[in-house]
Amino acid sequence: MTDAGAAVRRVLVVTAVPAERDAVLAAVPGGAEAAGEPPFAGPAVLRVRPAGTRLRVDVLAAGVGPAAAAAGAATALAGAAEPYRLVLAAGIGGGFTPAAAVGGTVVASSIVAADLGSHTPDGFADIASLGFGTSVHRPPGRLAVALAAAAGAALGPVLTVSAATGSAARAAELAARHEGAAAEAMEGFGVATAAALHGVPVAEIRTVSNAVGPRDRSAWRIPAALAALTSAFAAAWPVLDTWRDHD
Repeated sequence: MTDAGAAVRRVLVVTAVPAERDAVLAAVPGGAEAAGEPPFAGPAVLRVRPAGTRLRVDVLAAGVGPAAAAAGAATALAGAAEPYRLVLAAGIGGGFTPAAAVGGTVVASSIVAADLGSHTPDGFADIASLGFGTSVHRPPGRLAVALAAAAGAALGPVLTVSAATGSAARAAELAARHEGAAAEAMEGFGVATAAALHGVPVAEIRTVSNAVGPRDRSAWRIPAALAALTSAFAAAWPVLDTWRDHD
């Protein structure tokens, strides 16, 4: 797709749960519309059209974890009447101290499968080192930088895990294994894998509800993180509208 004229720019945003989906939709005043019947009995897709842009943004809550996220994203991509130019994984997650504070925003410089592989006597071996494919997807660099600047976000690796971190030791292990890790969530790598199979660029935006480490529900700030997600997407629309997908 080129930047000429008023060509529609289709973006797919994939969250885990409806609360995250609704936070993204809230970044467009006026509410959402149904984007037609869900393809292949997949999750419902809701559509918004940010004012003053050429964007047509479809948002779905695919479910929790990398498998549900991959299945939901792949279903939406396969059933699209017109191709998407970008897929965004989005939602709330944990932030690694000091890279990302509670209430802050993170844009992924890389999307990493942090616990997909094998435990060995010498430590953890990811699937890439085992020869079974990639363990990292990389968003377009200029797009990630521009999104982070627009949202006032930290830019760094976002780790995808199947089991959320619940101890200081596990947080330290992940931080040591993934230099500069900024956030942890459970869906990004699944979304990125689906996007890669369809040849569509991917990015990830996370807002921080809690610090990665000991599980302490009293310290979670979910409403604040959801509000930050709305703000992050409000800031992202102009960037997505002007980004050139040959970055």
